[in-house]
Amino acid sequence: MDNDVKTWLFDILNAINEIESFFIDGPKTFADYQLDLRTKRAVERNIEIIGEAMNRILKKDQKILISNSKKMVDVRNRIIHGYDTVSDEIIWGIVNKYVPVLQTEIKKRFIRHYSVLSLNCRYGYFYD
Repeated sequence: MDNDVKTWLFDILNAINEIESFFIDGPKTFADYQLDLRTKRAVERNIEIIGEAMNRILKKDQKILISNSKKMVDVRNRIIHGYDTVSDEIIWGIVNKYVPVLQTEIKKRFIRHYSVLSLNCRYGYFYD
């Protein structure tokens, strides 16, 4: 796996973890989300990061398949360029529907990559 791609995947995981941290004190409810402007802006910012990292990955290697990757890039563009058309419902849906799937897929990529890497090291090969 290319080092740039690894970095961008790691950035996506960090953004997802940050989104999750905003709801650590209790259950995620849409009503609470709507009332908390700081959390809304922070979630939107992390979705921008996810979309930008995804965009860079797709430009670097179009063979990398990640579910809804183009949708995440589209949402990033909408937040940045169409900020006045971003709805809480859309962002909330992404946080609850797409982000957990994305998190699982990226973690599996890292696990698969580092499992192969550790096997290579065990048998005297030091490449990834």
